[in-house]
Parts: sequence; structure tokens; C-alpha cells
Amino acid sequence: MIIFRDPADVPADFGPSVVAIGKFDGVHVGHRAVLERLKADAAAADARSVAVTFDRNPLEVLRPELCPENVVATSRKLELLGELDLDATLLLTFDRALASLAAEDFVRTILVDALHVVTVLVGRDFRFGRGGAGNPDLLRELGPVHGFTVDVVDDVHPAGADRRVSSTWVRELLAAGDVAEAAKVLGRPVTVSGEVVHGLKRGRELGFPTANLSEMIDALAPADGIYAGWLDDHDTGIRHPSAISVGTNPTFDDVDRRQVEAHVLDESGLDLYGHHVTVEFTDHLRGMVAFEGMDALIAQIAADVTEARGRLGLA
Repeated sequence: MIIFRDPADVPADFGPSVVAIGKFDGVHVGHRAVLERLKADAAAADARSVAVTFDRNPLEVLRPELCPENVVATSRKLELLGELDLDATLLLTFDRALASLAAEDFVRTILVDALHVVTVLVGRDFRFGRGGAGNPDLLRELGPVHGFTVDVVDDVHPAGADRRVSSTWVRELLAAGDVAEAAKVLGRPVTVSGEVVHGLKRGRELGFPTANLSEMIDALAPADGIYAGWLDDHDTGIRHPSAISVGTNPTFDDVDRRQVEAHVLDESGLDLYGHHVTVEFTDHLRGMVAFEGMDALIAQIAADVTEARGRLGLA
């Protein structure tokens, strides 16, 4: 997949194209429905398939006090879009200049002049342009003028669910620690990736060494608690069953930020420092609590490891 970071980067002979526009935060099953339709429409039109998205949530610029955390970092969003076999993604820098661009100018300069669009796909609630004046109805009005059609994709409702798939729903599920349900809404497991760094080495002292991820991870971590899951080591290609902790270690109360730590099951002497890893959460085991003394903590960790082993089918 080609990544353009500015409309000026798009070659003059690029296109024609079918374009889907959106924040695509999380690239969840609702987004994937839009993007699968995009590929089908592009194949039918013998055109390029292009996602147009933004380098941040527009609320970060427009209403920062209302801006939620991203489900995934921009780098991860681009990776996920790349896995869908699109021809290109145009990643727009959402700044004051773009926010002030009139909806009609957005269509003309970005979609028509740069991408030579023949079909535009959006969700029903899509808004764009200065003051959010642009919507699917405006796109339909502008289509005949500029020679493109508009395809509005319906919301996606998982089987048995009474609400549509959204990034907001994913955030709510992660905040509740419900990684199993979040995986259904995302259409893939809940994961975070980062570099293994040195921590306080307290897990080693307790007899359960952990791989601590750096503060710079590529996705929103689930709620504080203990989980069963996997650690994928990208340096070695090995997938390790793990018991995973997310939180600030309240028993000791000396960690000033949330940490993701993975204890690899049934391994000793494993050196993962400096490795790039992905931690995959499969099951929520319990919430994070403070324990009265080391013995109680060690006993609970041992129980967590046993339960994680069972949840992962290793018992």
C-alpha cells in the first residue's frame, strides 16, 4: 500500500480512484465493511482503492477537552489499513488550516484534483469541512458537478447487538476490561505493541519475571487488571503463552504510570530486553487490587498463572 502524507504527494497520473473517508480509529468491523465495499467498488470501476484519513482525531484540534484517547496510534492504523490490500492511503495532517477548509474546497482539491475520484464512500454520520458543513447529502450534490458518485455504507450491528459498531464502543469495552467482546467489535484480538524495557524487576524477585513494555505502545491498553494472553516476539518469531498485568502495582504504590507486563508461562531465563513484542489479550481474569503482604500477593500471582494456563488451553 502506498502512503501519501499530503495531496501534493499524489502523482498527477494517479487514479482514477474510489475513495473512503473517515477517522478509521481502530479499523474495527464497521470500518472494514466500508473498506471491503471500497475494494469492490474500485474493482468494478477499474480504479484505485484509496482510504483518506487523518493523523489525529479532529477533536484534538477542534475541541481538545472532548477528545477521547485513540484506540490505536496512527502508525498502527496505517499498518491495519495496509493489511486490507488497499492501493493507497492519504494521511492528512489535521491542523487549523485543514479544519478551516470549506467542504466544497475539500472535495475539489483533495478528492477531485489530487485523487481523481469516481466514487466516494462514507458512513451515514460522516461530517467534513469547516464547521462540519459537509455530509453525504452535500457529496451527492457535488458529485454530478465533479463527475463522481456517492456510496453511503450502512452501520454494522454484530449479531445479537442492539448498537452499531463504533470506536466509542471499543473504548467502553476496553475500559471495562472486556477484551473478549472488544475483539468481536474490532474483528481481531486486542493487542498492544512496544519495546521490552527494564523495570523495577519486582516480578523476578517474586518468582514471576515479567517483560515490561515501554511507555510508547501503539494502542489503547485495556483496564487495569490481570489477563490471559500471548506475547509475540517479533525478533525471534516465537509466540509465548502469558499472564499479563496492566496497571500501577497498587500493592507497592511506587509506579507512577500504567504498565503492561507479561509473565511468560513455563519459561525460565528468557531475555527479552530490547525486543519488539506484541501482547495479545484473550481473557480478563480479575481486577487490580492491593494485597496485605508479600505472601498474599505471591499466592494470588500463582493462582493467576494457573488460571491463565487453563484459559489458554495449556492445563
